[in-house]
Amino acid sequence: MTTRFFEASQASRPNMATPLAPFYDESAILLLAHGTPDVLGEMAEYLKRVTGGRPLPDEVVHELQHRYGEIGLGETPGDQPPPLTRWTMIQGRLLEGALCGPRVYVGMRNWDPYIADVLDQMRRDGITRVKAICLAPQNSRTSVGLYRGAVLAASAGMEIEFVAGWAEHPLLAQAFAERLWPVWAEACASTGQRVPVLFTAHSVPCRTISTGSASVIGARPGTPEQDSPDPYPVEGKRTAQLVAQRMSAVGLRDSDWFFAFQSQGVSGGPWIGPTVEDTFRAIAAQGLPGVVMQPVGFLCDHVEILYDIDIAFRETARELGLQLWRAESLNDSPTLVRALAEVATGAYQANLFEVDSPIAVQA
Repeated sequence: MTTRFFEASQASRPNMATPLAPFYDESAILLLAHGTPDVLGEMAEYLKRVTGGRPLPDEVVHELQHRYGEIGLGETPGDQPPPLTRWTMIQGRLLEGALCGPRVYVGMRNWDPYIADVLDQMRRDGITRVKAICLAPQNSRTSVGLYRGAVLAASAGMEIEFVAGWAEHPLLAQAFAERLWPVWAEACASTGQRVPVLFTAHSVPCRTISTGSASVIGARPGTPEQDSPDPYPVEGKRTAQLVAQRMSAVGLRDSDWFFAFQSQGVSGGPWIGPTVEDTFRAIAAQGLPGVVMQPVGFLCDHVEILYDIDIAFRETARELGLQLWRAESLNDSPTLVRALAEVATGAYQANLFEVDSPIAVQA
């Protein structure tokens, strides 16, 4: 059997009337996530996998060890896996329960369980047809492109249907709105003012969203030039817009929300903005009392939320005289699970087209 790859078209739109696609015994769902080390001593090896083998300065490794240590990672394994691993596995179990039939597997690009190892296990289990769904709903050459490449490299003899992005799923926006409403209402009530909302997504290097020769500056040898813009910045803002539209029913106005890219890399080079720090300064300059943050590019707790927002950005906000609130992460949200189920079954229908090979993308 030949390996086939499909990608969701950027022009696709949800069709909620589409009947559920049938699943067969040899079919399964593969959820894809970033991965995270289990102990601090694995940080250097983990970062090498993130960068594709490119070495990072010792001070970068030590800084990230510090950040992970602040959110509970230790020198020895804890009673539970790190938050990203724990919540991703929970999401997989919840999705399998919601589907009532097909098996759901979880593969990580940068740590155990590795995508290649999981696909090997799926073969041993008799799986020949796989629907791969990234737990990064906004399509990006930096993230989704690398997941796709990892799956393609390890999927010989399997039929792969790859969902490249589901940033506009109505239930995804609904899940975020359900988490945002209580904390926004609390912030407004406690200050007696309209508190703005700051939606965020993870920043990416500028070169990865560029077109032409700029898209390969600083990349590893063999990275092709890109002849079209990366959809990621637009899709991140679109998810935020859809959440804001749902929040309009409880009073959120267009003037009440901002969007920024967070967690720019610590290893140098320009990354896309605006940054959270610059947006905080603009909010403080307007005399507003604080800000409610909701990261819409992440589906569960991990270091970019538990450290970057809850510790680093909270301190930045305090220095600027702002109070900071954060919406709870989706984690085990039943509405998120419903969204994933609709992506998995085809009830959220995307136009599919065959791709002969993955876009080579470098982190």
